[in-house]
Amino acid sequence: MKQFLASLAAGSALLLGGCDTGSPQGVDKLTYHNDPAREGWNDRERMLSPMTVASERFGELWQSPRLDFHGATPPRLFASPLYVSALRFAEGVQANRTLPVAFVVASTGYAYAIHAGTRRDLPAGTILWKRQLTDTPCQDGQFGNLSTPVIDRDANRLYVTSCRGDWIWDIHALDLRTGREVPGWPVTASPRTVTAEVNRNGTSHFVAGQIYYQRGALNLSADGSRLYVAFGPDLQGFLVSVDTRRPRIASAFSSMPREDLQQGGMWGASGPAIDRQGRIYIATGASFMSALEKRGIPGVYPEVAGAWGQSILQFRDEAGAGLKLVGTYSPFNYCQTAASDIDIAGSGAVAFDLERSGSTTPHLLTLGAGKQGNAYLLDRDHMPGSTHKRHACSTDPASDGSLLAPDPQPELHSRGPVVVFGPYSDSIGMVNSAKSRATLAHFRNRSGEHFLYLAGSAKTGPDFGTNIPPSLVRVKVVIGSNRPAYLKVDAREMTQTLQNPGSPVVSSNGGANGVVWVMDTNVPRSVDIYRPDAPGSRLYAFDARTMKLLWQSGDALFTSGKYNEPAVVDGMVLVGTDRLQAFGLRSSALPAGQLQHPAVATTSNQGKALFDGRCAACHTNAGSGAPPIPVIAAYAQDRIVSTLKTGKMKEMGSGLSNTQLAQIAAYVRSGAANR
Repeated sequence: MKQFLASLAAGSALLLGGCDTGSPQGVDKLTYHNDPAREGWNDRERMLSPMTVASERFGELWQSPRLDFHGATPPRLFASPLYVSALRFAEGVQANRTLPVAFVVASTGYAYAIHAGTRRDLPAGTILWKRQLTDTPCQDGQFGNLSTPVIDRDANRLYVTSCRGDWIWDIHALDLRTGREVPGWPVTASPRTVTAEVNRNGTSHFVAGQIYYQRGALNLSADGSRLYVAFGPDLQGFLVSVDTRRPRIASAFSSMPREDLQQGGMWGASGPAIDRQGRIYIATGASFMSALEKRGIPGVYPEVAGAWGQSILQFRDEAGAGLKLVGTYSPFNYCQTAASDIDIAGSGAVAFDLERSGSTTPHLLTLGAGKQGNAYLLDRDHMPGSTHKRHACSTDPASDGSLLAPDPQPELHSRGPVVVFGPYSDSIGMVNSAKSRATLAHFRNRSGEHFLYLAGSAKTGPDFGTNIPPSLVRVKVVIGSNRPAYLKVDAREMTQTLQNPGSPVVSSNGGANGVVWVMDTNVPRSVDIYRPDAPGSRLYAFDARTMKLLWQSGDALFTSGKYNEPAVVDGMVLVGTDRLQAFGLRSSALPAGQLQHPAVATTSNQGKALFDGRCAACHTNAGSGAPPIPVIAAYAQDRIVSTLKTGKMKEMGSGLSNTQLAQIAAYVRSGAANR
């Protein structure tokens, strides 16, 4: 009780004090998943404990205004909020004030600075500045921004990307205090700038007319001189190194050595990770179109040198030479899983260290759970793969090059990677059948034990189309003197079923009072989140020790972008939806009645909703190769249903009932889809 009252008093002081300066001990969140290594852990949270979060005092504190539309397209936040606890303003309305400020970027192509403190003359949620990054955001405002920015606190810069016109990406540097573009910026990533000359892997380059997605969070070298930007088109991925001193693309590394090879998109939301030694890590994926066209293992290119799909790559960025590949890892079954588009790249790499453990592997790298649902642990000082080409295809889990537990894995009947979300499959894991697209979080408790928290879901039903618990799993890092570390499933949360969760994050006070936060889009991956009746997201809080559900947001959140995560800072949980929403310990003086709440989503027009979520992206895109809507509208009802059920598009129809398949067919044939 004393702990609860102390935390509540601290929270009330923050909410009601109206202080002019940020706390000198405030916690900044300057990048996705809290730090460049992507650990996803804030160990300096004093107010939010399992006890206070589970109390009646915890709830929504404030909201910003709804962010800007692009025409009729509503804003969505794919980018996770960032936060500076004490930003000093030198000019303008806030001149000579020091304020806590959150930074958010909307899919419609706008960046914002939002006041995150409480003053009588400056309410929380007030927009301090707004900058339009592009007036022609891609996909009619749905893809104006997809990635989380990064903040250089020393330079007072926010680095952020935007997509304009015909899929040209601009890399901006904005002044944190004013939102103005820094002279010499933006730097453009396009076929003109990402050329074979800057690429350090063969002759690949950005190809004119090809769509490139910049979804991975940005990351920054320790000295701020290099900005890392990952691109994840379906054809192949690129890691781009930007010189921030002389704004230009310094070097790049493609996942494939030639532009005609289709594998290896770098599309995970967490982007590249950087360890304490300055080494850079990125996970690469497979190819959706290759799987649809059933190119099989030959379409994975296992015999091609420099073909790095379905792998974790380790780099150094050398002065003059640029990005240099210094280590790799490819799972034992990369050939089978890449052929079926079961990417590991949906999850990002996380670097962490074992301090004073006596282990022979003190510097670790982990990834989980990816579309297949597995967790991998690597010795990042001794990456197991060649830097020339991937190992030969294998079906033996015990041959995997990661750090394996000594005992067989039950799902594999052999030693091998840890299966976190089952059932295990090398052939089913696309679209809604994928187990996870989240990056795990690392936490060390007061006893010195290391744990990983993974979000996703187990599956059941035809083609694994139905989510079931667990959706949150705790994995222990087993450590012993004079031996390598390995992973072991430690606990499963079996009461909640999440639909498409973002990355979990952990808040704690040192190694105590750990809380795991997970934001779920609350719809399957294939559902169109821009629909007017798209449901709001949900935020969950779990006790890191007991795995018990402490709190969930119910219907308080508006609709958000995919793969988002909250920022847990200074007693607040900042959540990006179509606005910024803040949660924390409320006082009786809080004007809760002023908060807006989303309307309850309807379930009308199921055929349209299913088509928009699963089919529209390709059939409305002339460059996708899919037949246009007028062509398929002329097909017979039975032909459309059978194509989705057993034919070429069965992956897109996976998990749907006969009634739902018929609803899609009827909607397409009605002509409404082409209006």
